[in-house]
Amino acid sequence: MKRFVVALAITLVILTGLGAGVFFGIGYYLSPQDQLAKSDAIVAISGGETEARTAEAVKLYQEGWGANIIFSGAALDPNGPSNAKAMARAAIAAGVPPTSIELDETATNTRQNANDVGEIIRRENYHSIILVTSPYHQRRASIAFHRVLGGNFVIVNHSSFDGRWRRSHWWATPASRELTYSELQKVAYELVSGQSK
Repeated sequence: MKRFVVALAITLVILTGLGAGVFFGIGYYLSPQDQLAKSDAIVAISGGETEARTAEAVKLYQEGWGANIIFSGAALDPNGPSNAKAMARAAIAAGVPPTSIELDETATNTRQNANDVGEIIRRENYHSIILVTSPYHQRRASIAFHRVLGGNFVIVNHSSFDGRWRRSHWWATPASRELTYSELQKVAYELVSGQSK
């Protein structure tokens, strides 16, 4: 009986540790980060904190990680410029030459970002990109882009800063917990159905 109790206690400790590892690992799963490598283009998709995504893409460009930037995103306001155009204007104001920027102004969700940018990538014969989005969105965006571009296409995952979410502390606030649970559902949907929201 004593051996059984000891074995049960050890099993519970192991399972608790595994559960804690899964819990704390959720943020790292949603936010894969790769070592930076020079790529044909830097792709920044709008949504979340679009200005931060734009700024990170510009920073990478200025540091020489890519010779071109692709901005993707439709207009939120039907009467205003597309998100992609607004991102391009900010990049040009920061010193990026207009000739180094390409736009997808029609995408309204992650899958459309991947499809539309994929057309640009194929047209320009690019073989690698640095994909910039918010950290909680990085996994889903990477899945969608790999599905469109193929498993052998080189995608370097590199998130921008996000003021609402940290992968190491995703449970810290009600808003970040809600964002995490929502994104996990969307990732599951993408994996099962091959469609992004």
